[in-house]
Formats: sequence, structure tokens, C-alpha cells
Amino acid sequence: MHIPESQHRRPPRRIKGWAAAVTATATLGLVAITAVAYAGTSGTAQVAAQAAAASSPVPPAGFTLTWSDEFNGAAGTGVNTGTWKYDTGPGSSFGTGEIETMTNSTANVFQDGSGHLVLRALHSGTDPRAGWTSGRIETQAATFGADAGDVVRMESSIQQPNVTTANGAGYWPAFWMLGSTLRTGTTWPTSGEVDILEDINGRSSVFGTLHCGTNPGGPCNESTGLGSGERACAGCQTGYHTYAVEIDRSKSPEEIRWYLDGANYFTLPATRVDATTWNNAVHHPFFIIYDLAMGGGFPDAFGGGPNASTISGGQMNIDWVAVYNKKGGTTTPPPGTNIAQGKPTTASSAENAGTAASNATDGNTGTRWSSAFSDPQWLQVDLGQSYNLTSVNLNWEAAYAKAFQIQTSNDGTNWTNIYSTTTGTGGNQTLNVTGSGRYVRMYGTQRATAYGYSLYEFGLTGTPGGGTGGGTLLSQGHPTTASSAENAGTAAGNATDGNTGTRWSSGFSDPQWLQVDLGATHSISKVNLNWEAAYAKAFQIQTSNDGTNWTNIYSTTTGAGGNQTLDVTGSGRYVRMYGTQRATAYGYSLWEFQVYGS
Repeated sequence: MHIPESQHRRPPRRIKGWAAAVTATATLGLVAITAVAYAGTSGTAQVAAQAAAASSPVPPAGFTLTWSDEFNGAAGTGVNTGTWKYDTGPGSSFGTGEIETMTNSTANVFQDGSGHLVLRALHSGTDPRAGWTSGRIETQAATFGADAGDVVRMESSIQQPNVTTANGAGYWPAFWMLGSTLRTGTTWPTSGEVDILEDINGRSSVFGTLHCGTNPGGPCNESTGLGSGERACAGCQTGYHTYAVEIDRSKSPEEIRWYLDGANYFTLPATRVDATTWNNAVHHPFFIIYDLAMGGGFPDAFGGGPNASTISGGQMNIDWVAVYNKKGGTTTPPPGTNIAQGKPTTASSAENAGTAASNATDGNTGTRWSSAFSDPQWLQVDLGQSYNLTSVNLNWEAAYAKAFQIQTSNDGTNWTNIYSTTTGTGGNQTLNVTGSGRYVRMYGTQRATAYGYSLYEFGLTGTPGGGTGGGTLLSQGHPTTASSAENAGTAAGNATDGNTGTRWSSGFSDPQWLQVDLGATHSISKVNLNWEAAYAKAFQIQTSNDGTNWTNIYSTTTGAGGNQTLDVTGSGRYVRMYGTQRATAYGYSLWEFQVYGS
């Protein structure tokens, strides 16, 4: 679809690709668009077919529910801004030729009180090409994806706008997702975009597309992308249907599969593009977007719109959305998989903004990390869970390390050497190692040149395990809220993003709390609190099944801060740190809040 409003500062603006879709239309034998008399005014609302809201979606066989939203808010309320954020502003800013203005008004985006989210397009005035408002939202979390060897499925139950080719010209509903790296500086389409549902002009059809590589042209034929073309979707305007995509990293080659009502209608293997393009587009998490656009290049390719016959009030109704994950054919990454690629990476320093730490784990040998010109320096990757390591690859630039250690840690604070040398030779080194840990770093103690330390890539291989204890990490990337935030840069979600370079910080008062929604009830066995200097002296760890009624599973009045690991016993969908006494004059501040269990 198109870049979120929050990315407006990132040039160039991408244009929705639709040329290939035009050529695919002939295979459907769909009727041409026919104009009819103008059928609506600014006050005319479409009467959409309503279905009873479905209960919580059941995970497909082999999958577990990672996150979901069933839109059970009160009638006439907007979305939960702890989970979603509005993309507002003129559609012309999205680079797709849209003509609507996206708002956060409950006239355009609202919950209906019956378990549905509604995006509604409204028109005012007499010019069919002006005066449109509508809605667009995206998840706060950008953490939905598949680790190496695993599979992720994003799915939603949606009723497309109840319009036809006679009165729906210009309508462009979409359910899609963008790569998380777009939010951290990678440009579109390198960052990857997966369009799960798109339709235009009330055609009762669906398009599925991957955008990747470079624009224009490139290996993914941008700005068209690699897609299914138009596929028939009978009854999709008048009833709810499920639209899903699976990213499967458990097989070779990897692939993306698109589904309509559970039927796989298009599969795209990784071999369609080069490895770097695929890795950059797929080997990272995503964030999810819904929007109901009006006009633009895609509708124009199928006859144009809106026009004088286009009705006001058409709405996209969403029953639920869910993200599921499962282990692949094996429970371990395929042999040789680089488990560091795309994982949160930090460093002691960077020479400049163009040589950031993450360049060493982006899978692109055309980028690099480079440190300041002093000793010691380090580069560290957070694997998200403990691994038994088998090898380390260091692809050095000319500025390499003469003396360095490879170190592992389970907490990011206490380190163990698993390799050490004082006679490093640079080049592309592969070291066979034995060790385990969640965090792995290169710790350089002597440079070989007058410059810093510089790595094109820092790669790791290994298998999950290593005895961290306490079960699986459940909290990372899940919706996280708090009683307050010190400022916009210390939001609640920073404590569950897997990045120890970001943090949540509360207001400077007692009590305060930080809460994570695990998406389903889990048995909780361990909680890790990585405190910043502003820690809690007195706090409780609490669980809840409904987010309202809480049970203490840990309590202290003598908290010492630092990196605390608490062995606990309890269960719940929601887990929170409830602070009752600060240790400093500031608030409560956590680099990471991690919940483990089964």
C-alpha cells in the first residue's frame, strides 16, 4: 500500500505499483466499470451487512496465538492508542495519488460496540474528487515476524466496503504490513512490504503483493512489486472473509503464502529474488496497517474514481486480527543460518551515523559498523533467547582487531569469554566456538590500525538452548502500556522491544506501573527487570486474566535495581510491574521488562 504518515519525512515517497495487476485482469473476465447516476450525498451512509462478532480466533494447527485484537470497545469509541496509532493527513502525502484526508475522528474510525472496527469514507461537497475523509491505523508494535526456522501467520476477518463497480469507483481498502526497519531508517521498498488484502472500485476481488528491492525497477519490479494479480473474491463486499499471509522460514527455499478463507491462492518463493533483497525484505519483524483509501493510481488503473456515482459512507468492517507463530519443520534454525541477522544490535560507539551498529547484522555486506578510534570497543547482538553457539563469523573491513574476545552473556551485564586472540589478522574470519548465551559480543582491546574497529557483518550460528531457565521469552514485542511516560521518547513499548538502548521512564510520582499483554494466558516462571538508574525500591509483579483484577506473584520493599531476575510462579495474560516506592527523585525506568514462561 503506502508509507505511514509517521514516515513523511523519509524521501523519496513511494508510489503504489499496479501495472502488473492491470495485465492480470483479463484472466478474470471481470466486467468493465459502468457509471451510474450519483447515488449519495455527504450525509448518506452506506448500510453495511453486519455479522455477529466472532469469538477469539482459534490458532491453526501447529500455531500458537502471539497477539490479537477483537475490537470489543464500546460503540462509537476510537481505537486503543496503546495498541494502535492513527496515520492522519492528506492522502496526497502517501505518494499513491490518493485524494482523501485521513483523520482520527470517530466519524471515520470507530468501534461499533458489537466487536467490529469500522473504517468509513465520507464525502462532503459536490466535487467527487475532493472533500473525502477516511481512516488509517497501524500497530504501535513492529514486532510481528518469524525467526529463522519458524513460521508466522498474520490473519484478519474483514468485510470489504459494500459497494459495487457501479457506485464504488475509487474505493481502495487494504490490510497490509511494512518491515520494522522502515521505522529505523531503511528506505522503502528495501525494508519490505507485504500486501495481504487490496481491492479497488468494488470489484469483489483481492490482490496479494510483496514489495522489495529498489525503486524504480530492481529485482522486485517496483513500483509494481511481485504479486498474485487480481483474484476473484465472491461475496467479499457483503460478508466477512479471512485474509492471511504466512512467512515460512522453516523450509528451503523460504516462501510467502497468501490465503483467502484458508485457501492458498498465491505462493512466492525466496528464489524469485537474490538473497540480499529477500533478507532485507523478510528477515525482520513487521507492523500491521489497515486503511480505506479513496482514489489513487491503483483505482485509476481500473477505470478511475471516485466519480459522480461514487457513494459516501462506504466502510471496511474488521472483526478481528491475529498473529500466530509456530516452530518450523524442526525446532532449530536450518544448519548454517545466521541467527544474528536482523536482531537488535548495539555498540560502544559509532564513527558516524552512517556506520551504526545495526549495519553489522543487516545481511548487507555493502554496509558496515565502524567504531570510534580508541580502545576498547565492542559490538553486541541480542538474540532474544539463549543459543548454544557453534561458530562466529567476522567479516572485517580494513580497520580490524588485532586483539579481541568473543563473549557471551545471559543478562547483558556479566560476560564469559568463549574465544580470545592477540594475533588477529582481519579479513573474513570464521571461528568455531563452544558457548551459550542470549547476548554475544565482539570485545576489541587492540586495534590493528589507527582507525577504529569496523565490521561488514557479524554472524553467528547455533541452536536454541543454553540453559537460561525460566522457559520461553513471552513478552518481547507484545502490546505494552504504562501509567505514564516521562516523555515521548520513553514510551512503554521501549521496555519490551528487545533493545537495551531504549527504555521506558514514568512520571516522577508513586505509584506507577508497566503492563504487557501476552495475547493469551500463560504460565509465568521468570521475570527479568533491567533497571536504568531510576529503579524501584518497593514493587510487586502482578498477573491478571482480564487486565483489571490483579494477583501478586512477587513483592519486595528492598529492591536494589540493576539487572534483576526473579523466579516466580503464576499465570495470566497480563503481567505488570507495579511500583509503590521509587529509589530516586525521578520515576521508574526500565531498559527491558521480560516475562518468561510456557
